Amino acid sequence: MKRVLITGAAGFIGSHLCDRFLKEGYHVTGMDNLLTGALKNIEHLFPDARFDFYHHDVTKYVHVPGDLDYILHFASPASPIDYLKMPIQTLKVGSLGTHNLLGLAKSKASRILIASTSEVYGDPLIHPQKEDYWGNVNPIGPRGVYDESKRFMEAITMAYHRYHGLEARIVRIFNTYGPRMRIEDGRALPAFMAQALRGEGLTVYGDGSQTRSFCYVDDLVEGIYRLLLSDYSLPVNIGNPDEITIMQLAKEIIQLVGNPKAFIDYRELPEDDPKVRQPDITLARRLLGWEPKVVRSEGLVHTLEYFRKELNK
Repeated sequence: MKRVLITGAAGFIGSHLCDRFLKEGYHVTGMDNLLTGALKNIEHLFPDARFDFYHHDVTKYVHVPGDLDYILHFASPASPIDYLKMPIQTLKVGSLGTHNLLGLAKSKASRILIASTSEVYGDPLIHPQKEDYWGNVNPIGPRGVYDESKRFMEAITMAYHRYHGLEARIVRIFNTYGPRMRIEDGRALPAFMAQALRGEGLTVYGDGSQTRSFCYVDDLVEGIYRLLLSDYSLPVNIGNPDEITIMQLAKEIIQLVGNPKAFIDYRELPEDDPKVRQPDITLARRLLGWEPKVVRSEGLVHTLEYFRKELNK
């Protein structure tokens, strides 16, 4: 039985990855310091003998006994509300944490996949964003702690690949949504859903004309799984190229929720907030035979069901 270590295992995406690898017949070792993750996301896995869990901070020395075939590094605060509150921890998990896991992968002769992000493109000057675009990032702005930690992750991973011959994969994740997102996550989609369900104002920053591209989590996990098993070591965009404005998303959610008390609450646009965000997934289509399957209208219904249950607890 092949064994995989997944860091950030109790987080939104990490927990879905645990589910997928167990379904594929792997032994899964999850690791999380629970800074932003929650045990409720993986508690259904505890009775499975093929799953074990380490409550550990990857910025400290990482030791996992036994063989490891794969490592997936998904530990990190991932929303602006988190990394603005925890800037040092965010930088450390992207630098020290990645260094520790690359060292573990080298010692175990494991293949490692790191979770990078569309934020490496910053406020992009080209649209849509292709993997060969170097980005437009403010390294000293408030968002720089996240953007630069991910850019460093990519740089040190490629250094280990080139210098040590380490088998490495890099996924650049675009906006993803689905069950197990935190209500207090701070990102647009969970915020809009919680606000609409409560009959509150949906906080739209600026005039709402900035765009995002939302990928359902099942599609993302499929793309990550295919990338891990591929022979490609350079970054690959995984996301949904169906681009919409934030205002359009807010209106769709208000209509879906059907709460007549919900309304649009305009706020000032945050510093360095990207104006556009859309992946070019030509490489993923060609290399992995991957493209998203879940349309937004379907994914929003599944996600809304989850938030209704969470708010009613």
